[in-house]
Amino acid sequence: MFFDEVSEIPAIAKKCGTSIFVIPDNADFCIKNAIVLSPEQKSVISIDQVREIFHIINNRQFDDQYIIIRPADKMSDAAYNAILKSLEEPIDKVHFVLVTENISKILPTVLSRASIYILRNKDCLSSEIRVDDKVKDLAKRLLVAKPAELVAIIDDVARKKDGVREYSLSIVGTSIEMLYKSYFLTSKAVFLAKLPKFLAAYEGISRNGHVKLQLLANLC
Repeated sequence: MFFDEVSEIPAIAKKCGTSIFVIPDNADFCIKNAIVLSPEQKSVISIDQVREIFHIINNRQFDDQYIIIRPADKMSDAAYNAILKSLEEPIDKVHFVLVTENISKILPTVLSRASIYILRNKDCLSSEIRVDDKVKDLAKRLLVAKPAELVAIIDDVARKKDGVREYSLSIVGTSIEMLYKSYFLTSKAVFLAKLPKFLAAYEGISRNGHVKLQLLANLC
């Protein structure tokens, strides 16, 4: 969904348990009494920072509490996993507000659990997807393939001998980025309708599911 002014963010965030706002890095907004997580050591948001936040919100009385994570794409893997656990089991009256300039850098497993809002004058949706040409080609093929063609494409994805899990996640993640960008640029529901299957495949593979079986089960 698009919005027009960064001043709208507090009101939008109040309606969501988890929201992602795609805005320029230099765009400022204010949510009163919010806790802000930003990179510290090694230019990442660490698991220790996330744990400290959870300690605060689990041991105090409040009405609505806002956790602003900016830039959200700078979280460490451990921090992402900790946030994911909370998104799967929402805490009453706690609002996570993830802010990024590039939605493609947010894990699909997080995207699937959040409401996404993009500043209308933001042009990142038209930016080139920066992945290997082979990855991009397979991602496109997965998106447009007919059911009878999917098995052969999935065989191509799973054929890689080394790092097949990371390779397949890159391909499926690129497909997801293409779907999001296509939907927000055109508002055509056909792109949105395909998202759940690709998000489920990504999550299944990222949780150590068998690559080929996850692709077959979710995309065929």
